[in-house]
Parts: sequence; structure tokens; C-alpha cells
Amino acid sequence: MNQKDAAWIEEKIRFSQTSVAKVVFPTTINHHSTLFGGTALAWMDEVSFIAATRFCRKRLVTVSTEKINFKHPIPSGSIVELVGRVTRVGNTSLTVTVTIYLEQMYSDGREEVIHGEFNFVAVDDNGKPTPLFDDTP
Repeated sequence: MNQKDAAWIEEKIRFSQTSVAKVVFPTTINHHSTLFGGTALAWMDEVSFIAATRFCRKRLVTVSTEKINFKHPIPSGSIVELVGRVTRVGNTSLTVTVTIYLEQMYSDGREEVIHGEFNFVAVDDNGKPTPLFDDTP
């Protein structure tokens, strides 16, 4: 990849970064009054899908997740921000890293509480892998 292509990819990564803020309401918690892990994973998959789609504007499917690290529970009544960023680009696949940050509702600051990677493959109308980009500039 030449410098022009690398700069083009970096610009696409920057513009595709996706952030979503949510409140942990009682409908999203488990019996410990903390965010249900399955809900966190669903939110992360959605944010990663949006970032990946914004990056290449192709039909994508999630093919795997890896390295999902839950550092500590997220209590009900907290604010969380999910940030998705493309971190690996292949020919037909890409990886989006999603980080969830926890903010207490009534105090400043935030901390990283969940971190994970989501792998996608671009597919054509028949569900077969297809290049992420038809041509680079």
C-alpha cells in the first residue's frame, strides 16, 4: 500500500469512528443490578457494525468477536459511551474495536470498563466475500 492509499484509509477510519451514549436503565440490568452482559455485547455489535458500514459502505456480516474484556460491573443508573473504531483492514474483512466507558451520573470523569473486537466480512448479493473497496483513489 502506498502513502496515498494509507492516507485515504486513515481518513476513512477517522470519519467512520462511531460514538453512542446510553443510560443503564432498569430494563437493561441483571439480578445484580448491573448491566446485563448480553445487552452490552448487543450494543457493542451494533456500534461496531455502524462504524464498519460507515467505513466501507458495503453489505457486511459479523463473523467473529474476540478479546471481550469486562473489567468491572456497570451499575444501574450509569451513563456509558460506546466508541467504535476500525483497527484492521484486509481485502474483504475488517476489525472494529469497541470500548465502553463508564460515567457516574452525577460526577465528572469516566473509565474504560469493556473492550472488545468485532470482525466483519463484506459480502455480495449472494452472500460471498467481496472486496471492501472496488478501487482506491
